[in-house]
Amino acid sequence: MYLLGYDIGSSAIKGAIIEASTQQVIASSHYPTSEMEMLSKQDGWAEQDPELWWRHLKTLTSKLLSTSYIDPTEIKGIGIAYQMHGLVLIDKDQRVLRPAIIWCDSRAVEIGNKAKKDLDKSSFYPSYLNGPGNFTASKLSWVKQNESEIYKQVDKFLLPGDYIAMKLTGEVKTTLSGLSEGILWNFKKHQPGFELLEYFGIEKNKLATLCESFEVQGKINESAASETGLAIGTPITYRAGDQPNNALSLGVFKPGQLAGSGGTSGVVYAIMDQLNYDEEERINSFAHINHTETENRIGALLCINGAGIQYAWLKNQIAEKGISYEDMEQQIQQIPIGSDGLQIIPFGNGAERMLGNKNIGAQILNLQFNKHKQVHLFRAGLEGIAFSFVYGINILKKLGVKVNTLKVGRDNLFQSKIFSQTIASLTDVDIEIIETNGAIGAAKAAGIGIEYYKNMEEAFSANKILAVFKPQKNDAYKIAYLNWENELENILKRNK
Repeated sequence: MYLLGYDIGSSAIKGAIIEASTQQVIASSHYPTSEMEMLSKQDGWAEQDPELWWRHLKTLTSKLLSTSYIDPTEIKGIGIAYQMHGLVLIDKDQRVLRPAIIWCDSRAVEIGNKAKKDLDKSSFYPSYLNGPGNFTASKLSWVKQNESEIYKQVDKFLLPGDYIAMKLTGEVKTTLSGLSEGILWNFKKHQPGFELLEYFGIEKNKLATLCESFEVQGKINESAASETGLAIGTPITYRAGDQPNNALSLGVFKPGQLAGSGGTSGVVYAIMDQLNYDEEERINSFAHINHTETENRIGALLCINGAGIQYAWLKNQIAEKGISYEDMEQQIQQIPIGSDGLQIIPFGNGAERMLGNKNIGAQILNLQFNKHKQVHLFRAGLEGIAFSFVYGINILKKLGVKVNTLKVGRDNLFQSKIFSQTIASLTDVDIEIIETNGAIGAAKAAGIGIEYYKNMEEAFSANKILAVFKPQKNDAYKIAYLNWENELENILKRNK
């Protein structure tokens, strides 16, 4: 018996097949091998053709089936993870009406800002846990205001994962977790956000049918079976946005547990058992995949734009040609904690939400020509990213988030011992490096949806811990961080 998981990203579609009883990965791959095309007709716009996701998913599925040599009828559940906050519009015949407006598109910022001013904060935030922001509801309002002829044809609006599930099953559905990521879930009333829809003038009947994150959400129909090679009747039993799914993949689903990633941008995703929110919107709170009316499970999302992109810049622009990140790590070990006073502020990848949406740029501070060398820049760069994670985690703590463990995958900045050790020591939290990815997590979650696994603990019990970083008692970490934080606060004051 096998389970299949997909992760629908904006760069590629990932997939994995696991054997359910052993949780062994039978096949894992992604497609295409180069990044998917992103359309940007104007500055700040980011769109993709949903049909492109579907075509690549079909190619990937064929690849997974051919390399695994399994009978498709032995796949008993399919899970779908997807890029959050996107907007796909379909007509009554399930045809896509325009390119999807994806997560990094910023065209609806002013619409969200106006809504934030117009709406009553005292009632809106406790109910929705966020301002409307540049999320799915605001993007849909933009279409209504600027593309009225297209809007008139809209039968339903979907998230990217909803669209893929529809292509596989013909069923037009969404989830509570999905609606919350679009700021379309009222937590106090435990129902869709009809008040925000009314404010934007969006008809209720444009909402897709609500289903649970874990249940049979539809079955592979004849058309999809013909196009993918999957068996007719195979159930879709799980779907979730990429960050909740990444957390679940790492075994993060209880209060006190955090998931992290350190790629081009950095993410910390914490589980809370209270309906906490941040009116400054440095942190966004969404329904985690196991949130219910009677048991709160809220995912508090911290996003840092200027993370790995800064370290990659140092490698590409400052380091010798051909040097690897492993080489840089070896060199950095020569330099003491705190980089002999050299500091780098890493926020050079656009406006930072956790800094109040300020775009302060990356900055190199306290450079001494007679003291600092190339390797000091490497260490200060890596420390600056680690310090930004610590800064964000401290915001989470102030919001009442319990912090016991931080679990991360192996394919990002956390591979660096210096990076991970710095964060562990400053937050007093164990960091566990887990061998998994989003597609594998979605496959395991599909096993919960068919009730093969009795709970989340069982589904992710086989997660392999590759390394653990424990806090070190060393005042040098604290001194270096406090100096960095003081410089950051001075910069923020100047940018008010």
